[in-house]
Amino acid sequence: MTTLIDGSVLEGGGQILRNSISLAALLGKPISIHKVRNGRKPPGLKNQHRTGIELAAEIASARLTGATNGSTEVEFAPGRITPGNYTADPVTAGAATLLLQISLPLLLFTPSATPSTLTLKGGTNATSAPQIDYIQRVFLPFATRHFGLKVDVDVRRRGYFPRGGGEVHVTVFPGADGARLTSASVMERGTVTRIGGIAHIAGLPGHLGRTMAEGATRRLAQRGFAPDAAVPVPVEIESRREKNENTVGAGSGIVLWAELAGGGVIGGSAVGRKGADAVTVGEEAANELINGLEADGCVDEWLQDQIIIFMALAEGTSEVRCGKDGLTLHTRTAIWVAEQLTDAKFDVTVEDSGHTIIRCTGIGYTAPTDSDLSNK
Repeated sequence: MTTLIDGSVLEGGGQILRNSISLAALLGKPISIHKVRNGRKPPGLKNQHRTGIELAAEIASARLTGATNGSTEVEFAPGRITPGNYTADPVTAGAATLLLQISLPLLLFTPSATPSTLTLKGGTNATSAPQIDYIQRVFLPFATRHFGLKVDVDVRRRGYFPRGGGEVHVTVFPGADGARLTSASVMERGTVTRIGGIAHIAGLPGHLGRTMAEGATRRLAQRGFAPDAAVPVPVEIESRREKNENTVGAGSGIVLWAELAGGGVIGGSAVGRKGADAVTVGEEAANELINGLEADGCVDEWLQDQIIIFMALAEGTSEVRCGKDGLTLHTRTAIWVAEQLTDAKFDVTVEDSGHTIIRCTGIGYTAPTDSDLSNK
């Protein structure tokens, strides 16, 4: 029986598509998604989304219909997930990180323990998706520590809007012998133990990276995050100018992250753009990080929605303390998709302190064995 997914629910964007396709592939459930990206103008698939579901279809040996640009209805009937070496290229500045979001859960659960590789092309640093540095410094350290993921990411070439052309190599190590994801319990924030960062530029004068880093450092110090503050916090923001052969086009950006004693991590980022001076870009990233820290949760607003699918797949009960700003629309959408396609049970509560707690009893998903597949 085909499961129907309404792509206009809540956030109404590409996240519904990515999470639905990933879960359908893992669970062997044919799905039909209608009103795809109904909350966007124009609605329907763009290059980036089409490339992502085509990648998932290749990994999962799926029958895919409706995967054309502008399409508002997609049908996906998965088969066997196979480890291998896969390449995806939207031929635009479409985000490589969003291609990773749809494909990573599949390759974590291949029938054998054979590692897989992804060569993901497109944009690496844009405003409409997590920067690749955020994935490397915030998402993956958190997911590795708390869910047991093992993933390596190597940025071979940066690609900036509007030309794209970046290239990211990812190695995914699935669990051996049907290993399940571990449940996460991240309820104590603790102190800020360190703030790290990277200011990256390409095709531009080197001093702009240093200026971005200095702008972020000064802003953080104004809010009490500095080595010489009353409560000392080490702050280390690297400035990196990429070699011309390692980039396509010119661009810049900065990603910051705060490591918390309780095992959480908060990120902040900004992307350079025409008309914005480097100091302002650095301050924007710092302000984003400060806002995340002052919300007083263990994860930031972007990390909270990215971990929902892993909470649903993990074994046992996961619990994560979010900030006082409540759940984002993206997070509520991710929970809705997980509840449509899995038996995971989510419970969202708001404490007297104002913090939102997400608890999830996961399904303890394991990769099907060869005998399971032969008996289908």
